[in-house]
Amino acid sequence: MCTRFFVELQSYRSLIKRAQKMELASNMMLKLSKPLTMAGELRPTDVAAVLAPNKDGKMAVFPMIWGFNHKASDTPIVNCRLETADKKDIWKDSWYRRRCIIPASWYYEWEHIKSPDGTKYRVGDKYMIQTRDSITTLLAGLYRIEKHRDIQVPVFSVITRDAVGDLRSIHDRMPVVIRREDISDWIRPDGKPYDVAERAVSDLYYENLNA
Repeated sequence: MCTRFFVELQSYRSLIKRAQKMELASNMMLKLSKPLTMAGELRPTDVAAVLAPNKDGKMAVFPMIWGFNHKASDTPIVNCRLETADKKDIWKDSWYRRRCIIPASWYYEWEHIKSPDGTKYRVGDKYMIQTRDSITTLLAGLYRIEKHRDIQVPVFSVITRDAVGDLRSIHDRMPVVIRREDISDWIRPDGKPYDVAERAVSDLYYENLNA
């Protein structure tokens, strides 16, 4: 899962400023009362600076709200499972046409400790997880346009996969982390998302923040 991630302002200042200057960002702030900080620890329903193709198909940055709304739930859906992204109605159209990347410095995960019979779990320590030797952790996502209080706004969800390696001792899921060289291939509407996902970063560094 991924329900928190952190964006260092110093690392992403230029991207954030570009997103903040857009008329769309001003409308979010004025009509939806959304803070436009886009840095620090970001939570579901916060606004983030997200990479996606513009109307000409070229990569651009946009302010987007974290979480798809769904009629069956009062809570925005902030994660999409890679395994069902091309099957479920809520994701399918975005999977094939509207993929994005959420630039982060790292993401947070809380340890899930299973009961002896494996039927329940309790939440343990909080971990910071990021790519090794890099301050850039590029989270794969999907986006779409929704109507919020009479304005059209883009929203995104983070794609998750089965955890790999030592991360499985923390949680059984993890975000799909895109390699820098795969950014363009991921967001291209005519790209092959499963091929890019198969090349996702798996060697991640983690640190126990409660230690």
